[in-house]
Amino acid sequence: MHLSDAAHASPAAGGTARPDRSRIPVTVHALDPVSRAGLRSQLREHPVLDVTEVPPPGSGAVAVLVVETLDEVAYARLRKVVRGEGARSVLVVGTLREHELLDVVECGVGAVVWRHEATAGRLLQAVLAASRGDGHLPGDLLSRLMDQAGTLHRGAAGRPDAVPAGLTSREADVLRLLAEGMETREVAAELAYSERTVKTVLQGLTMRLHLRNRTHAVAHALREGLI
Repeated sequence: MHLSDAAHASPAAGGTARPDRSRIPVTVHALDPVSRAGLRSQLREHPVLDVTEVPPPGSGAVAVLVVETLDEVAYARLRKVVRGEGARSVLVVGTLREHELLDVVECGVGAVVWRHEATAGRLLQAVLAASRGDGHLPGDLLSRLMDQAGTLHRGAAGRPDAVPAGLTSREADVLRLLAEGMETREVAAELAYSERTVKTVLQGLTMRLHLRNRTHAVAHALREGLI
């Protein structure tokens, strides 16, 4: 046996193998075994992901939940995964009605993938975004968020460039650009900030308002008419 093989085969001190911190633990939740098996198979194609049954505590695991529609059973499972287990989450869904979008985001879902678009590459992109605390929405869902923002704005008064109550001017600028679908690096370039500054602004905002991720921050701002 080579030394490298022995190192992999030997448990860590205390008899427990150390988890591979370079890989993202991922759990898969589905209401039917066929969907669960298929999704696990797709995710295993990526060596950066560690598809597991029970992730180590504090490992920053991402939970992927696949459903066709968001009925009461699916909502209960979603709340259990996000709030009960504290996992960052990706929702793979067949249909999503207009009024369900903000509810899903405010429940703590960081990324959404349409079931018919759930290729291995698209799933990887969503899982990586969720693991970073970023948002990942299909373009048509982002358009729905913008439509809801337009509804909120139609009844708003005041100057169009006024700073919304509860947000600093910097926070409002960052959220407006995120709501337009920009990535962190694009927001930084548009506002002449560093990417670290944009991330710091988002972190401060989410902590102050007790929000779960940047998708939740955008949804909250839209719902409250802040942007």
